[in-house]
Amino acid sequence: MAKAKLTFKDIGITVSVPVGVRVIEISEKVGSGIIYGCREGDCGTCMMKVEEGWQNLSEPSVIEHKILQENAAGRHYRLACQAQVLGDVTVSPV
Repeated sequence: MAKAKLTFKDIGITVSVPVGVRVIEISEKVGSGIIYGCREGDCGTCMMKVEEGWQNLSEPSVIEHKILQENAAGRHYRLACQAQVLGDVTVSPV
């Protein structure tokens, strides 16, 4: 299985993860400050900033795009419950 490096800037931890895993799944395990109130992209509480590797995440879904627009999020913001890791990426909580 292909692997990628996922770095959580807030806690200074980099982990090797399977390609396709959602950021929130790993965030929970390592204790990052990325919080969540859902897993369906409905609330936006798990918004994160992509510090590096923006192109190494899955494309935003229609639901995620809507939530990001409603929250006036900039280009480098994503929902951790929706973003799948496709390559090396560095994220931080909002």
